[in-house]
Amino acid sequence: MPPSMIRRSFFHAAFALALSVPVIASAQVAIPATPAGNTLQAWLNAFNSGDRAQIDAYCKKFDPKNSADRIMGFRNMTGGFELVQIIKSDRLHLEFLVKERNSDTKAMGDLDVKDGDPAEVVQFGLQALPPGTNISDLTFKIDAAARSRAIDGAIKNINEFYVFPDVAKKMEEAVRARQKRGEYDSITDGNAFASKLTDNFQEISHDKHLRVNYSAAKMPERPENAKPSPDEVARYHKDMERMNCGFEKVEHLEGNIGYVKFDFFADPDVCGPTAVATMNFLGNVDAIIFDLRENGGGDPKMVAFISTYLFDEATHLNDLWERKGDVTHQYWTLPYVPGKRLVGKPVFVLTSHDTFSGGEEFCYNLKNLKRATLIGETTGGGAHPVSGHRIDDHFMIGVPFARAVNPISKTNWEGTGVEPDIKVPAADALTSAQKLAAEKLKSK
Repeated sequence: MPPSMIRRSFFHAAFALALSVPVIASAQVAIPATPAGNTLQAWLNAFNSGDRAQIDAYCKKFDPKNSADRIMGFRNMTGGFELVQIIKSDRLHLEFLVKERNSDTKAMGDLDVKDGDPAEVVQFGLQALPPGTNISDLTFKIDAAARSRAIDGAIKNINEFYVFPDVAKKMEEAVRARQKRGEYDSITDGNAFASKLTDNFQEISHDKHLRVNYSAAKMPERPENAKPSPDEVARYHKDMERMNCGFEKVEHLEGNIGYVKFDFFADPDVCGPTAVATMNFLGNVDAIIFDLRENGGGDPKMVAFISTYLFDEATHLNDLWERKGDVTHQYWTLPYVPGKRLVGKPVFVLTSHDTFSGGEEFCYNLKNLKRATLIGETTGGGAHPVSGHRIDDHFMIGVPFARAVNPISKTNWEGTGVEPDIKVPAADALTSAQKLAAEKLKSK
């Protein structure tokens, strides 16, 4: 929600968004001539060029899990980043500080690469720093006490909130056994430890939503379920404006076919007007294509909002069952949305392995309701909404607390993903959808 079908604190949302933001190097800061430095330089050169072909070439060579569309989208959103400082440099690892060109926001970045030629990206991310953070205040190294505190806190939250209590106990047993064998004793890097814990929990749960995160900057304390401050709300609104609420592209294609690409389902209370403008622009099309190939999820209320344009009567879309309290929340289409509805018009949804969480819900709902044709690849397989929990000053954990229950299938897509109706490589999905849409319209 930005990001994934989740309920989380504003800090967690901002933290997750920061993990994928690209950077631009300043000419005044020298990048080390190491495998990690060379990969960073190649990435920066491609990003700075603004050329989709060059960016795509970089992705294929250095970062196959990334995409030109994703990088271009962040470039447009941020206006770029200036490299301020190289904080730490090892042969296969870099830590650095960047500043956003469009604001005073600073972020700490870290890059890990494989040893090879080219040195492919293993992990590349940024953590947004709270205003006023000094470099000297950042904590990169952790000790035995910090590791123990993080393990205890993670297990406590998993046992209390994880959607399947029996699986929670199995995760605890596995991690405690590793801790007893001393498998974590040599890990002193906070990000590496968070990643290791995440891997070990997921080895048991196979739940891609469950994740431990580390922040080099001290995270603010706040009570569970506390309301965001006015400043946090203002920053969220500003972030949504800069990202156009996740809507990347909307256009009329040949044959009066509508096309809309959006990469997350934002809060409709904030982004409803953007969704309305998008759907009204396509109000007179004869068929519509939703491109969710890079959609990572989001707010189920926005899933329901957009889905409403495809139905003419109240339609039960999905349920979310919460373990705590044993309560079920139903999601239906809305009684009213502004503008025309595309009732009876052919609907096509493009999918990829990166389509995840709330993006998968949109696909799964429409597939079970026989309201859309899915074209592309099997989706990522994450059906459990997640809530963020602060462990201490530097660690937090996202714990899946509920599960989706489709009213038709009585199950969900967790661990399996959503199978497309027509399987093609994600890169070919749009062409296939256009062709199929044209054929369907011609046969009418």
